[in-house]
Amino acid sequence: MSDKSQTTAEFQRGWDAALLAARQWHEAQASKALVQARRSRFPKKLEQQAEVHRSSAELIVTLSPDDV
Repeated sequence: MSDKSQTTAEFQRGWDAALLAARQWHEAQASKALVQARRSRFPKKLEQQAEVHRSSAELIVTLSPDDV
């Protein structure tokens, strides 16, 4: 039983690290899209892309291993 709980704890740490990395990536992409939107003559699409990344970053924390 201790092996199973250790594997579960290791898996959970990995899961949390993966979610954090994915969230940070989406936040960075949203920021990048907003910077590009400020420099663009046609910012609407880039603003929409930033919003998608921002909402993805917010939703990622709600995922659990059971969702996959």
